[in-house]
Amino acid sequence: MLDFGGRFVMADVRERLLCFEFVPNGTLKDYITDASSGLEWRKRYQIIKGICEGLHYLHEMCIVHLDLKPSNILLDDDMVPKIADFGISRFFDQGQSWVTATKLSGTPGYLAPEAYTRKITFKLDMYSLGVIIIETLTGQKGYSSVENVRMIHFNQIMNFFNTGSKIRAHP
Repeated sequence: MLDFGGRFVMADVRERLLCFEFVPNGTLKDYITDASSGLEWRKRYQIIKGICEGLHYLHEMCIVHLDLKPSNILLDDDMVPKIADFGISRFFDQGQSWVTATKLSGTPGYLAPEAYTRKITFKLDMYSLGVIIIETLTGQKGYSSVENVRMIHFNQIMNFFNTGSKIRAHP
């Protein structure tokens, strides 16, 4: 019982709230553009590296995300990626390497073909990661051959030199 404005009030309802880090730069999906515009190659690399490190940590903690996609990658002030939306994630017990799903979950286009067997493994996240890497590098959804990615990267470098840009040394 508490005194509130001259009246005794009893609070018997508890509220649980979640507090999250504020990530002002939106999602990776907002930054995926073709390879000739948008994020610089170095920044794309740093984002991909950060996603890989985050996913590696999740897998070490025996967590499979199962819905890894650009709209579930949040970017902070420094464009450091944060993996979000663990709504359909699974936790494996120690020593467990797979589980069977009762229903298929995930996002088409980022979901590995073997997911249709309903056997959940860490490999499902790795497939999604590969799709995200190709999409981040090329700006294109869907399959891109290694040669296509190389050609896009080569064109990006040539555009850099053709515009009279100067190479800057980075520590």
